[in-house]
Amino acid sequence: MGLLGARYPRYQDAMDLAKRRAVITGGGRGIGKAIALALARAGAQVVVTGRGLEELTAVAKITSGHAIRADLGQRADGDRLVGELAALGHVDILVNNAGIADSAPLEDTDDAMWDRIMELNVTAPFRLTRALVPAMVRAGFGRVINIASNAGLTGYGYTAAYCASKHALVGLTRALAVDLGRTGVTVNALCPGWVETQMAAEASARIAAKTGRSDKDATAALVAMSPQRRLITPEEVAHAALSLCADLARGIHGQTVVIDGGQVMK
Repeated sequence: MGLLGARYPRYQDAMDLAKRRAVITGGGRGIGKAIALALARAGAQVVVTGRGLEELTAVAKITSGHAIRADLGQRADGDRLVGELAALGHVDILVNNAGIADSAPLEDTDDAMWDRIMELNVTAPFRLTRALVPAMVRAGFGRVINIASNAGLTGYGYTAAYCASKHALVGLTRALAVDLGRTGVTVNALCPGWVETQMAAEASARIAAKTGRSDKDATAALVAMSPQRRLITPEEVAHAALSLCADLARGIHGQTVVIDGGQVMK
């Protein structure tokens, strides 16, 4: 291999994640599943966790990985997950993807909804990151990827709790990036717009129920928010997540990577 080749390895070699272990929360479907598949194709040993054991088991079978059922909205489940991960071995990549997107006008956003959203969207990623990052620091390599939302960069109606939680996750990402800047561990947030997932389907159903529109027209309202006039695919988000895991991505740190077809430009 010549000097040029030694300094600039082939892209597929740079994306080789063999011997890296990746944990993806909410990994049984949608964005989490797509990320699990992408990382497994790059050679990572994948662990998916979430509430639906049947879905998780199917993903684990495809990826030759592990499935651990855990409801991260429950702190005891989060603690148990950390223990089970420790039994598997060192974690190199953490993808905090699990989340919920309940919506309501301010006057209907009760304390229970607020607490539920904050617990899963912010506190669970914080606690899992706090548990796993010290070992990454000792190893000199780690990747933390928080799946936020473009709602973490702007505001939308009827989503006070959700927007607040995603802004908090972006803030957590930026603060940890400063703390970990010299450790070999990078922390970044992906901020998708509307993605072709069950969450988008549920949002369309709520729009249809509240406005009397058809499901098709309700989905069109989501599509119309993007200059590209389309929903993002889970695979597009997975591609961004995969790129952040490479050794050559070590300079991408503390960033919010927006994947929404130009809907929010920051």
